[in-house]
Amino acid sequence: MWRLKKVGHKAGRQGDSLEELKLKKREHEKALRQARRDRQLVSKRLLLNDDEDQPGVTMDTYSGEQDVASLFHKLQHSGPEREAHLKALSKALRDPSAQLTFIKQENSMHLLVGLLTGSDATCRLQAVRCLHELSHSPHTNVAPAFLPATPYLLTYLSGQSTKFTELCLYTLGNLCPDSDVVKEKLLAQGIIPALANCIENQRHSLAVVEAVGFTLSQLLQAKDAAEKIIPMVLASSLPSHLLSVLTPDPKFGLAPAIECAWCLHYISCSMKDNRVLLAHGALLQCSSLLVSLGGAVAEGNKEEGMELLICPLLRCVGNLLSSCPVKDLNTQVADIRIVVALCALLQAYLQAQPALARESAWVLNNLTAHSGAFCSALLTLNLVPGLIQLLPFSQGINTMILRVLANVAHKKKEFCVQLAHRGLLSALCATLKMADQEMVTLSMDVLFVLLVSDTQVAEEFVRQGGLSLLEAIQYNSEGEIRKRATHLLEHHLLSSSTYCSLDIPCS
Repeated sequence: MWRLKKVGHKAGRQGDSLEELKLKKREHEKALRQARRDRQLVSKRLLLNDDEDQPGVTMDTYSGEQDVASLFHKLQHSGPEREAHLKALSKALRDPSAQLTFIKQENSMHLLVGLLTGSDATCRLQAVRCLHELSHSPHTNVAPAFLPATPYLLTYLSGQSTKFTELCLYTLGNLCPDSDVVKEKLLAQGIIPALANCIENQRHSLAVVEAVGFTLSQLLQAKDAAEKIIPMVLASSLPSHLLSVLTPDPKFGLAPAIECAWCLHYISCSMKDNRVLLAHGALLQCSSLLVSLGGAVAEGNKEEGMELLICPLLRCVGNLLSSCPVKDLNTQVADIRIVVALCALLQAYLQAQPALARESAWVLNNLTAHSGAFCSALLTLNLVPGLIQLLPFSQGINTMILRVLANVAHKKKEFCVQLAHRGLLSALCATLKMADQEMVTLSMDVLFVLLVSDTQVAEEFVRQGGLSLLEAIQYNSEGEIRKRATHLLEHHLLSSSTYCSLDIPCS
């Protein structure tokens, strides 16, 4: 999903490690996807009955395939007990073996479709409950059996009953990952415009909005989403509706915003051109929300699940930044406090969730790659010392921090002097001793920019024992790193007459 080429960084000599960085980013993304699955955000959803969604109430399940077969035959006959039989069937269908037994019954799905489209409202609700239970099946061969039901499930998305609509949405969302045939049929039947109409008509119901977000996110994770699904989404009203839901409702909670943020992430990371999202103000809105969340986190407010909203927002902003024209950057990210928020998120999640901290550093890197204003903000708001303190941390955080500091150094010579005064030289003396060759290489890249900026910076580096460090690297490191150390010594340190006054022999 991640396109590492979108990680903007202007320091020289980075081409050699690009493939390695891509591999690390793919591994990182895999770990984050796994973490999201572990929290039940990608997996199927089971919407409980109202009486089951109460504390102390356990889900009653029927076991035994004979129950399903018996109930199926009873439902073929009309009568006052049909509603009770449907209720019993919905509970029986929680048994995976019973699910297979049911779809093997001749015309079983047509029976449910008939009840779903009948005149009895109570039976319609119980029929969609049965379909929902079936859609939660772990057996992938259950999904194709739904083909007779999909047009009716889509039609009912325009209904007035929020509970009924929720069940239809979660049923559709559960089906999408299991069967390409079902997914293609749903696309042909108009699931994208149906979702757009549903979220517009039911925007007052955040439970339905959350369900729309879940179903759409399931679609957007398809392998062919960039070619077949996302263009339809972008051409619809869905982007503006997704953005309108991003600000969490204090009474309802974070869930709708989380689902919609993940949808925006899947869109932004799958498209090479994100001009449509930028035109909708996605970068401005997502970055503004990050400012608010970063401020809350800095004050110690870590609401449960907040990181599941922060993560997709960070990814959206990071990818949209790399698509945003440099001339529009200051208007698209209007709040300079975004750098404060990103640094706060970095610090807050450094120990508990280092992957999220690295996401924050990645966005900070993209933000500073082409903007002198945000680089200046890191200095004027005194955020650089806090970043420097993170250089000992591993898991890719320190390398990304070094890239951020390199972005700052590249902007102005005055910035280099300020970085040196804030302790970067002594930090580089420490990182040059690290066993991580990538860190050593990046450290020398940053050191090069600092040394050529001002002779006083070079003098200070020598006073801190930098010469002996580079000389040691000349003899103890691999070839490319040795060459860089030799270049720094011969062209920017030993050859400078400045150091003769310090009793350092000149070559």
